[in-house]
Amino acid sequence: MAPTTARQELTARLDLPGNIADLRRRWHVGRKLAHGLPPYEEVMLGDLGLAAEHIILITERDGVRTILRAGRSVPEWLGREAFGTPVSSLAPDCALALSTVSDSAIKLGAPYLAQTHCARDGLVQSYELFAMPLANRWGSPIIAVYVGTHGARYSLVEAIFRSTEEGVIALATIRDQDKRPIDFQVVDLNVGAAQLLQQPIETLRWRRLSDGSHAFNSALVFGRLKKIVETGKRETFEVTLGSAANEICLNVSLTAMGDLICAALTDVTELKQRELSSRLLFDNNPMPMWIFDTQTRDFLSVNDAAISHYGYGRAEFMAMRTDDLWPADEAELHLRALQDLSDVYQSSRSWRHIRKDRSEIEVLTFGRRIKSGDHDAFLVAVVDITERKRAEARVTYLAHHDALTNLPNRVLYREYLSERMASQRANEFTAVLAIDLDLFKNVNDSFGHPVGDRLLQMVAGRLRGSLGQGNLIARLGGDEFAIILNSIASPDEAAQISGRLIEALKLPYTIDGFEIVIGASIGVALAPLDGENADELLKNADMALYRAKSDGRGTYHFFERAMDRQAQKRRSMEADLRKALAAGELEVHYQPQVDLQCNRVKSFECLLRWRRPNGLIPPSEFIPVAEATGLIGPIGEWVLRTACTEAVSWPSDIGVAVNLSSVQFRDRNLVGTVVSALANSGLDPQRLELEITESVLLAETDANLLTLHRLKDLGIRISMDDFGTGYSSLSYLRSFPFDKIKIDRSFVKDIVERPDCVAIIRAISALGVSLGIRTTAEGVETAEQLACVRREGCSEVQGYLFSPARPAAELSSLIEAIDGKSRKVA
Repeated sequence: MAPTTARQELTARLDLPGNIADLRRRWHVGRKLAHGLPPYEEVMLGDLGLAAEHIILITERDGVRTILRAGRSVPEWLGREAFGTPVSSLAPDCALALSTVSDSAIKLGAPYLAQTHCARDGLVQSYELFAMPLANRWGSPIIAVYVGTHGARYSLVEAIFRSTEEGVIALATIRDQDKRPIDFQVVDLNVGAAQLLQQPIETLRWRRLSDGSHAFNSALVFGRLKKIVETGKRETFEVTLGSAANEICLNVSLTAMGDLICAALTDVTELKQRELSSRLLFDNNPMPMWIFDTQTRDFLSVNDAAISHYGYGRAEFMAMRTDDLWPADEAELHLRALQDLSDVYQSSRSWRHIRKDRSEIEVLTFGRRIKSGDHDAFLVAVVDITERKRAEARVTYLAHHDALTNLPNRVLYREYLSERMASQRANEFTAVLAIDLDLFKNVNDSFGHPVGDRLLQMVAGRLRGSLGQGNLIARLGGDEFAIILNSIASPDEAAQISGRLIEALKLPYTIDGFEIVIGASIGVALAPLDGENADELLKNADMALYRAKSDGRGTYHFFERAMDRQAQKRRSMEADLRKALAAGELEVHYQPQVDLQCNRVKSFECLLRWRRPNGLIPPSEFIPVAEATGLIGPIGEWVLRTACTEAVSWPSDIGVAVNLSSVQFRDRNLVGTVVSALANSGLDPQRLELEITESVLLAETDANLLTLHRLKDLGIRISMDDFGTGYSSLSYLRSFPFDKIKIDRSFVKDIVERPDCVAIIRAISALGVSLGIRTTAEGVETAEQLACVRREGCSEVQGYLFSPARPAAELSSLIEAIDGKSRKVA
């Protein structure tokens, strides 16, 4: 099964740290207004975008904390549905994390950010928990906890832990708000580790080291753990535990993979006891041991365990030298170590030995100088760590490969690309292909994630089969793949390969009797032309991929420098747009919609304008940015409230039309937002008209239809905007009783010269009459166009012939100019 769902991968691309920053900003803005804990309504109501799916609401009554609400993504962490559930009844790791951040937030009276870890089905995932204390007018404060994934998942293969007699412990680093390591948490351990630490597995698992009463809760261990987290370099040391009469000595080897630490424990107690007591229980020792002459390196004695472990007979062993156990490529290192021997030796590294059957084992060696008869000798004890090394290698492999497809993951992909670019010759190209699957989300939604996982495995197989040796294929997450093409001769070769991959991936896939068809879009960046380092090349390939998807998908696109400039401009606009609402730079203008039957203003459509020091920015430039970043939520809510408030001062028979983006429909509190705007303004719901495009119905049709019905039940009018430009407008008229159809301006523009435009408008008008739906012709700019649409039966018109969009202050005179003196203007 894939380590992450498609929904989670989408969320991961939405900049979770940005969600936390936005929530922190909301909390502080609410606090300034409240002069204390900000009210729940100020922070949590309104548009939170996809962040709402990651939020848990907790309240406390009679000392018991209970979950009031959990977003749709939260059960993935909790491992269960949690509505109305006491926090204490959750899984211990989740309960501890929620209790800790809740206590800290309440104690500080301010937001509190912490990190926790969760293991599900052998996968460990880091989470960031951001807790906000909020005032609750009905009782004790509410704690809103945002739960976001942090970093990549690590797979801990249970079989590895359980298959070795050595002790293995997986530890996760606990960091404070300044990202400093302050503690370590036992993520998992095997039976051997529990036995060595002399405590049950259930007692140790998920406990912080600082909470334990075992040998790992010591300044020595904490110091070594913090050092390896900071340096990433392997650490080996010894610890003792137990009473003096039952003292156990452990050799501890630490390996770090980011914040995940693998601690391997080896019991070297018996060796230490022999050293201290000088009583060499040699022959019956279960550890392989021998004595050799330091001058000739001949074996002088060997115990039964060594004979059994290495497979040689005693006579064979005694006829050998230590050199015979060394692989040829390590012989010089062994000799150098022997030359540097002191009186006591303890491995600072592992060594490879060869057994009689020529198999290799990896060992740690311990020894001390002794006198054996007339020989200057050395006593050696061997600990076989082959299984432990295999376990460590497996964990390392899983940290660099995708568990579902066995392809390299993002970490290994970036390391390989950096090495490749550093070694690239001047006369060759390296190409980076960023691949995104088209229509993959539909597969997950229609057939379920198990089918989606198998499809990803089949895609990985096709990619392998379509490329030659020497090229790297990686899965970056979700439906994102990437390829590094080594030593290509020209950009044309990269183009040919990209085209071949697109053709291969769009062929049908058969899974469980279903024929599934998807596609792929590819962005291509070339080194050294498009980037001097791995990060720049990856970024530019992603920008090229974005262009390929914008061009209609199912194609490839090379990176162009103009894309980078466009991306920088877009990032700058996004930053400015975040400040525009608070700075008062956004304005609502209104364009009249005129009733052709009485030649009077029927309603005004509100249109958003952004006024900058250098002039107005067209909505076509900043609205897509607002939709892509989630800013359309708060901006759309502000527009709705402003339009309702201003419409109250107009004549009572004039309505106001507000456009709703498909992004706004992702907020399941949309109906509540509209109701709030109407209640605060006092506007009659029948005077409010909400305009949508068919994109609202293309995504989550059932849910969005339900929202539209709820709005219509309030008395609000719903209109279909840009009618006739989509794919299935007629089917939508059947699925929802719209109050109005707005005929797109593209048909009106050429109505005087093109009979086909006349026929389309006539058909739409007749359709509206048959269904009892009003029709509005947009973009009427000339008297000839007005005459045509009137003749073809349109109910209303809108366009520059009557007026462009005007500020609210000018509407009184505009109504009077259009209606004449027949209407008393409020």
